[in-house]
Amino acid sequence: MYRIRVLDRVFKLLDILAKDNRELGLVEITNGLGLHKSSVHRLLMVLEDFQYVSRNPVTGKYGLGGKLIELGMKAVSRLDLYQAARPYLERLVAGTGETAHVGVLREGEIISVVNVQSSQTLRLPSTVGRRAPVHCSSLGKAILAFLPESEVRDVLGTRAFKAYTRKTIIKPVLLRKELKKVREQGYACDDEEFEEGLRCIGAPIRDHTGKVIAAISIAGPAFRLKDERLPGLVRAVKEAATALSVNLGYPQ
Repeated sequence: MYRIRVLDRVFKLLDILAKDNRELGLVEITNGLGLHKSSVHRLLMVLEDFQYVSRNPVTGKYGLGGKLIELGMKAVSRLDLYQAARPYLERLVAGTGETAHVGVLREGEIISVVNVQSSQTLRLPSTVGRRAPVHCSSLGKAILAFLPESEVRDVLGTRAFKAYTRKTIIKPVLLRKELKKVREQGYACDDEEFEEGLRCIGAPIRDHTGKVIAAISIAGPAFRLKDERLPGLVRAVKEAATALSVNLGYPQ
């Protein structure tokens, strides 16, 4: 079989970063590749220039870059989650009257991958591909709450959280308390934490192994998502998340 050595090394390097699911230092990557440190450093510099690898400015460690997310988005229609999600989003919109989304967690941010807009005159614009902060979005909290503790520590320990509104939770200790609440109730809320006047309700989506791989949510203006409507809306979002999870193989 025809092989190009440098490409073999590049793909192996990316596999190492993907498999470990955490940022790695130069020595760890070098050990994994079995190459000289200078050779690995050159590969990393090129991959970083093309955004296939990102370097944490604080720790100096490396992780997968945003370019891979972009390529993944272009292949998104091939994945079961995205093919399966749309009918559940459509039913959620029909039942609640609000725009519905599915988002995934990548590099500490939420990326909207599928959405169905509300028919309301006042509605959110299409957000496919849009990034949102993990700490103040219902999608983000619905995913983060169910991650392994090591992954939660990575997210909470490697970034400073920005206050987007006066309701944004920015202290890690308070966010952990919020995540505990999300685990207990099975859903997350964004009560004008990311944008004033916007409320969202999200719930986790699981795959056949039970792992949380994404989240589903509805979003709309706070004057429509009033407190008295929340129980019914929460029930609709959780039911949609459960039904989609079952469709993906999660045992009911």
